[in-house]
Amino acid sequence: MTYYEEGKLQFDGLFVLELANNHWGKLERGQKIVTDFGRIVRFNSIKAAIKLQFRDVDHFIHKDFRDRSDIRYIKKTLDTKLTKAEYKILVEHVRISGCIRMSTPFDEASVDLCKELGIEIIKIASSDLNDWVLIEKIATTRKPVIVSTGGSSLKDLDDLVKFFRNRNIPLAINHCVSIYPSEDSELELNQIDFLRDRYPENVIGFSTHEMTDWRNSVMMAYAKGARTFERHVDIDADGIPVSKYCTLPEQADIWFKAYKKAIEMCGAPGTQKRMPPPKETNYLDGLVRGAYARRDLPAGHQLKSSDVYLAIPLQKGQISCRELMNGEVLRNPVAADAPLRIDDIDGPHVESESLRQLIYQRGL
Repeated sequence: MTYYEEGKLQFDGLFVLELANNHWGKLERGQKIVTDFGRIVRFNSIKAAIKLQFRDVDHFIHKDFRDRSDIRYIKKTLDTKLTKAEYKILVEHVRISGCIRMSTPFDEASVDLCKELGIEIIKIASSDLNDWVLIEKIATTRKPVIVSTGGSSLKDLDDLVKFFRNRNIPLAINHCVSIYPSEDSELELNQIDFLRDRYPENVIGFSTHEMTDWRNSVMMAYAKGARTFERHVDIDADGIPVSKYCTLPEQADIWFKAYKKAIEMCGAPGTQKRMPPPKETNYLDGLVRGAYARRDLPAGHQLKSSDVYLAIPLQKGQISCRELMNGEVLRNPVAADAPLRIDDIDGPHVESESLRQLIYQRGL
């Protein structure tokens, strides 16, 4: 298996829990979020990554704007700053929790921090989908990458997919609507169909910021072919309000269970014909008509359609409407209204041992 194929397998069935900056610059709060969600992940036997956000805050904000608390993004970036040592502790806590270590780096220094702290998957935020300075740096790590498509142009997305394909770096593409929070009418789940059709070599996922539901959208997204899923997560603690687009631990439990229900209901992959279970074939065999002799038929007689009639029930060892063929020769005499059995016929069915066993086992 190639590195690219291994990376695609890593994405399949992966849930990304974006901690983002809900630690609010407090290491203990971040550890509490990881602990609470790690417990839900283990309880549901889910493959999950907990994703942090890395910024080299001292250089990320221009020095002339560091005191501009009226600019929301600047204020939040400063308020949620963690030291490298604190990030190291938090990343190790993610590992101990049984989750995959993942991060969104927003600058080149943060990409280096990803390598230093053993981050396993890197995320490209929707806002950075065409930040080629950052993308080039991310590619040097050779780590699997997930990108969200919120607000992107088709050309930007085509260019990004081609860039990572040419470098044999696994890339998953998350359909995403960057509206925080999103209403059901804004989810645009049909975009999953579009992405699967346009990028058949890539795993397609669904990153959502909806505020009303933790069950229906994941089931629909899975049915459409999404195979990796992402939500922002938070806990209700420390008197800090929970954003409407964030998922609490008990809501994540609903989310995971809905995903497993979708797998159960969707069944076999849509790329191949399913194999019907015995209880289904046995039921249908009970509805199939068997071949009965219309009159006494001697041994050596060559069968014609006028020699038999079809009726239920189908009996064990009896040929059915599925196998009846003109021109077959009787090995044994068959009385009027008696079933024509496989052992009575000299024909192609006799030569197929698997078909003979099937005919012996089905019916009454």
